[in-house]
Amino acid sequence: MPRLRGVLETALYVTDMARARAFFEDVMTLTPFTADHRFTAYAAGPGSVLLLFQQGSTQETVTLPQGMGTIPPHDGAGRVHLALAIDRDELEEWETQLAAHDIPIEGRTHWPKGGESLYFRDPDEHLLELATPGVWPNY
Repeated sequence: MPRLRGVLETALYVTDMARARAFFEDVMTLTPFTADHRFTAYAAGPGSVLLLFQQGSTQETVTLPQGMGTIPPHDGAGRVHLALAIDRDELEEWETQLAAHDIPIEGRTHWPKGGESLYFRDPDEHLLELATPGVWPNY
């Protein structure tokens, strides 16, 4: 049987790309490796990419140059959840980072296997989670 190696990309759909980029770059300390008017791509850890798409900008098939192929339409709306893995010893630094940007922590969970999670919102009201090891059997 073929097997999956992991989640390569996760996409969030945003209403204001400039505002979303400011949040993910200033607050979440991510650096884009490619961007245009309709999307921004960030490395979100080894082998993981976070994509921000301007809501409504991906409803048509995209034809890539030089015969590379096509990307089918997609879009999303509503508040979604995304968990980002962090090291246990950086949890307090992340709390300080969020506080410095006036980002309220909406929830905190201490998981049975020792992991901890902090929950907060991005400017589009997506629920973001910072999670330390011990949340899941494989993390």
